Amino acid sequence: MPETTLRLASYNIQKCVGLDLRRQPRRILNVLEDMGARIVLLQEADKRLPPRPAALPHFVLNEAGWQDVDLGGAGSLGWHGNAVIWKGQGISLCDKGHIDLPGLEPRGAVWAAFDTPIGPLRVVGAHLGLTGRARRAQVRHLAQHSAKWTDMPTVWGGDFNDWSRSSVLDRLAPMMRFLPPAPSFPALRPLGALDRIAHSTGLEVVRAGVHQAQPAHIASDHLPVWADLRRAG
Repeated sequence: MPETTLRLASYNIQKCVGLDLRRQPRRILNVLEDMGARIVLLQEADKRLPPRPAALPHFVLNEAGWQDVDLGGAGSLGWHGNAVIWKGQGISLCDKGHIDLPGLEPRGAVWAAFDTPIGPLRVVGAHLGLTGRARRAQVRHLAQHSAKWTDMPTVWGGDFNDWSRSSVLDRLAPMMRFLPPAPSFPALRPLGALDRIAHSTGLEVVRAGVHQAQPAHIASDHLPVWADLRRAG
């Protein structure tokens, strides 16, 4: 039977350092395996200091059957800490790139285009700024960039750093539909819906949620969020 849905997730892995202050990349993989996502957008996937080596090493991913989009170079897993990984049959990478984001902090987003069991799909991973003004400018910039893509549906995912429960993000990117906010931070007692997923036309969300099963409560300071996507109509 052909697959009709695809599970996509977004996860700020805090450089694989858990709330017990231990850096355990394989514990992050345990969370990913338990969640069952096929495509995952990661934030804080690299260590902080140059040359920013991968916090989640390539060989650890590969041993577990994951593939990563080559976005960083020089040993990094991502770009500005953002990375895209995928796993399983029926998914193949078609294209990839970076998006520079405005603001005083060094911020950026990454994107990758895939052929998937539900059809062509472009994913954008981002980790937005700490100030409201910067976040608004960055969302507008992502929206302007995404408006140029008309060849396939698009999904955004990432740590938007937005504590508001209002529809600010929706108003800034009217072509994207943000999933209802669900608390994902801090992991032990989630209060803020910082981690978000949004999709363009051409897609529907069948199910979505925040993954709370152990060891997600301690593997990072964020919980991962996920969505089961299918082709609209």
